Amino acid sequence: MAATFVVTLREGFEAALLLGIVYTFLDKSGMRQHFGYVTAGGALGFAASVVMGIVLSFASGPLLDLGPDLIAAVVIFVAVAVLTWHGWWMGQHARAIRGDVERKIEEAHATRRLWAIGLIAFTGVFREGAETILFLWGLMAQATVAGGWSPLVGGMLGVSAAAALGWAIFHGGRRLSVRRFFAVTSAVLLFLAAGLFSAGLGKLEALGVLPQSETLWDTSFLIGDEGFVGGLLAGLIGYRARPSQIEVAGYVLYLLVIGIWMYGRPVPRAEHPSREIPAAR
Repeated sequence: MAATFVVTLREGFEAALLLGIVYTFLDKSGMRQHFGYVTAGGALGFAASVVMGIVLSFASGPLLDLGPDLIAAVVIFVAVAVLTWHGWWMGQHARAIRGDVERKIEEAHATRRLWAIGLIAFTGVFREGAETILFLWGLMAQATVAGGWSPLVGGMLGVSAAAALGWAIFHGGRRLSVRRFFAVTSAVLLFLAAGLFSAGLGKLEALGVLPQSETLWDTSFLIGDEGFVGGLLAGLIGYRARPSQIEVAGYVLYLLVIGIWMYGRPVPRAEHPSREIPAAR
């Protein structure tokens, strides 16, 4: 539940910020009459991401004939790859997002291609929705015990919290630091991705693709994998009560390599640095 909450909170907030940037710029530019394009584009993007989730759910049925563990391993590593790319891309381009969006809106208005404004909203919402579905699919494939309604509840709470944060930012919530929010959630997602990568390696061990390694420790007497606390820690940081040597080595290696790659280099300055998002009036 905690992992799905964090994922949907982060992705939902990014979508809310993009829509807020578009609405705010149109409002300050005296183009409120174009709000409908933004609303329609955002709604279509959300609907398209839901359809994508349904299609993936149906498509996964026939694929299970290839072997549930094999499919689960592939899904996990795809989710890790997308999550890693997403974290890197946001770190490199987050400062320039606002300027890019505003520039596209100006071009759409100047050329009278107003449908492009809706396309901006559609693309942003669908991208975040598609990434969310891939992440959640990876988390579900990682889980060894069904969580009932907990993942769904966590996802709904994450989307609701993201919408509330987005509303607060654009209606005077100046105490909410967008930069700090992304810094904290990026760190959480780094550990989440490390846990997914470790779980993927565990799946490959079970399939015989990787050699079996010895269990490094056993803390099941203290926090079991099947308990609430164990499931919470597994979703957030990839906790395992009885991890193998390969799983632990992969976890640590991912944190070191990807952590240095993402945070060990200075972020390039944008040509037109984006300031904190102003509150809409």
